[in-house]
Amino acid sequence: MATSAQENGRERESGRAPVVVAMRKAADQLAELLGIAPDTVSAVEPRGDGWLAKVEVVEVERVPDTTSVMATYRVELDARGDLVGYERTHRYVRGRTDGR
Repeated sequence: MATSAQENGRERESGRAPVVVAMRKAADQLAELLGIAPDTVSAVEPRGDGWLAKVEVVEVERVPDTTSVMATYRVELDARGDLVGYERTHRYVRGRTDGR
């Protein structure tokens, strides 16, 4: 199994941003577009020369917070980590388990 340092070395050699940078940039750039701070990045995976990330966002804040409406966004990044596309793929109530 490759270590994190080995993976980052391969990413630098390929010209692709490291996974940590891609994760941060996905959250930051989506926040700028939506005007909402992301709750978490739930997945990041290499895709071609870039990255595909899933970012969770609180779309409607409620009290208690377990009833807040959440959304999952699919965020596509190029090799440098710049956003090239996004799409809301799922909405759900925070306190419910995913039945998909």
